[in-house]
Amino acid sequence: MTEMPTQLDTADILRILELLPHRYPFLLVDRIIEIDGDRSCIGIKNVTFNEPQFAGHFPTRPVFPGVYIIEGMAQTAGAICVAATLATKARPKQVYFMTIDKAKFRKPVQPGDVIEYHMRKTNNRRNMWWFFGEAKVNGVVVAEAEVSAMLVTE
Repeated sequence: MTEMPTQLDTADILRILELLPHRYPFLLVDRIIEIDGDRSCIGIKNVTFNEPQFAGHFPTRPVFPGVYIIEGMAQTAGAICVAATLATKARPKQVYFMTIDKAKFRKPVQPGDVIEYHMRKTNNRRNMWWFFGEAKVNGVVVAEAEVSAMLVTE
């Protein structure tokens, strides 16, 4: 039996702003280019020199902070959690980042890079969601982590 191809959706910045509470300068995903239901997605972050963190991290060699990469992964995953929940339940009032496990930073990210957040759901129970993510620049893994989130409706 042949498996049916999955219809991949996308989310532009306006849709992301509807799904997430984050705003500049802390919104760390610009677009989601592939959404496979609540199973997986790929988010995009365009890293530009005029972002505020580069004034101090580091002035002589700007490096995008690793914690921002992990937060971008969590935001990307959170957006598809909220979108999936909207299809069946009431809109969550908050999305809480719960855990970071097995985080590894492989290469520095610098201005001009485009980060792809490749997120894959590993589990979901009630309002808790777990994902494995890889951040890639030009196809090379720059960071990876397991993250979880909780959607709160009250």
